[in-house]
Amino acid sequence: MGLYDRYLALRHRLHDADAPAHVAVVITERDLLEQGAYETLSTFLGWAFEYGATRVTVSVSVLDEAVIPTLSRELRAIDAPRPVAVREPGDTERADAPIRINIGLGGKREFAAAVRRIAESVESGELAPEDVDADEVEERLVFDDEPDLLIKTGAERLSDFLIWQSVYSELYFTDVNWRDFRKRDYLRAVLDYQNRQRRFGR
Repeated sequence: MGLYDRYLALRHRLHDADAPAHVAVVITERDLLEQGAYETLSTFLGWAFEYGATRVTVSVSVLDEAVIPTLSRELRAIDAPRPVAVREPGDTERADAPIRINIGLGGKREFAAAVRRIAESVESGELAPEDVDADEVEERLVFDDEPDLLIKTGAERLSDFLIWQSVYSELYFTDVNWRDFRKRDYLRAVLDYQNRQRRFGR
């Protein structure tokens, strides 16, 4: 670790505010085509847990769904510091692991599927319409937890990621592309988070 990285790590350790417990990152299928992209992801996961995270969610936005089986195979085999749960479009089982990877399951699709299951429960009489609330929606989401910090590399857009869960997340955009993402970039994101006053919509 270079001198500047050590400086950032020291600032993080001495900071009064807590580090984000749940970190999310948005990358693209194109990012994963770059040489060393999976090694960068593995290293990123290590940084997250080293600097205070207890859960990490990775979203891979996908333009061509034909690549999903290949991405899924590669990501399930990634060298990770904690257990991994991988979910794809069409999956309804909740992702319940310290590391959760979303491949192409857009926020709109996930939310629509949750609403559809609620409608089925109402139609069958298992759920009264007046009992439908935010908790009922969240119980049916594949990725149910709200990230504290959401990092997007390369561009300032979220790519349809966690549109329900991220409403109160702290968003951090960096123009550093995934292939060039370093520990100092991660530490800058964490320090930026620690310097903010979270309002949770208030």
